[in-house]
Amino acid sequence: MISTKKEKKIIPAIIAENQNELNDRLSKVMKFVDIIQLDIMDNKFVPNMSLFFDFILPKTSSRFEAHLMIAEPEEWIEDNWKKVDTILVHYESCNNPDDIIKKVKQHRKRIGFVVNPETSIKALGSYLDEIDQVLIMTVNPGFYGSLFLPEMLDKISALREMKPNLNIEVDGGITPATIGFADRAGANMFVSGSYIIKSQNVMEAIDNLRNQIET
Repeated sequence: MISTKKEKKIIPAIIAENQNELNDRLSKVMKFVDIIQLDIMDNKFVPNMSLFFDFILPKTSSRFEAHLMIAEPEEWIEDNWKKVDTILVHYESCNNPDDIIKKVKQHRKRIGFVVNPETSIKALGSYLDEIDQVLIMTVNPGFYGSLFLPEMLDKISALREMKPNLNIEVDGGITPATIGFADRAGANMFVSGSYIIKSQNVMEAIDNLRNQIET
């Protein structure tokens, strides 16, 4: 078991096709968490579309992170950076990772890279001192409800060994049955979409997740 003293967070992920759906899903989770992930999809980088419109976010004490599952992240950042606190960009979509890091930092926002299951964390080696977090996909991205890929646990552990103080986030198939594995592997930020959003009792669902991680 690899331990980390980083603060652990449960983060709901929001997929929405329109403003009304966004408002409804945000209203379910805002009072229970301090970070919410917005899943931005363009139907190009992944075969789905979400929040790919000029959305409006409510005033809340929660912080927002944008998970950019899009082919041209630079353009989205330029148009929307003011809306969120953290911008997470898929390494696979970066033409120039250094430029992405510089652009986000110029706006005084947090920057993280996301890696798909097939991408080695070794690709991020030279950037780990420059970014705030890494999001490891534990599913193939683009949909609510995809199955957790346990082979990603070794990737989490290897990254924790490479960078002990890094915020390591996991996203995909995170439920009470899987979150403990990701926790013990070394993750400290846990994104859950369908398990939280589609539950009948959001507070209970979040508590169920929290109860499975070591504090």
